[in-house]
Amino acid sequence: MARYLAQIIIAGTQVVGRAFARALKQEYAASQQAAKNAGGGRHGARMAAADTVSGMTLQEAKQVLNITDITDIETLQKNFTHLFEANDKSKGGSLYLQSKVVRAKERIEMELLNQQKTQDEKLRRSSGGTSS
Repeated sequence: MARYLAQIIIAGTQVVGRAFARALKQEYAASQQAAKNAGGGRHGARMAAADTVSGMTLQEAKQVLNITDITDIETLQKNFTHLFEANDKSKGGSLYLQSKVVRAKERIEMELLNQQKTQDEKLRRSSGGTSS
């Protein structure tokens, strides 16, 4: 009886281990594909990471805040403020929608930061190559 129980436990552990390994491979492949779709390179990897962290793509964030140009900070802030206040729970708004508005603004801010980092790296590479 104990022998059969041990065999069942071992078989179960192997099944779970294989399933975990398969899920890990799929997640890695999805991550690589997301980085490639985002333009590849470090910037693409940063975009994919930002999508994962915020739970929202850049396109979705732009739609939520009703903007086309993420560098138009004035419109971004105006739309954010309007939507955030319109969805205030004390005014009968939706906490869910309010949180989507906040996440959208955070996602756009992450993208602006990623773009700045990419520009800084390009500048460092170009200035480092000419000063040698």
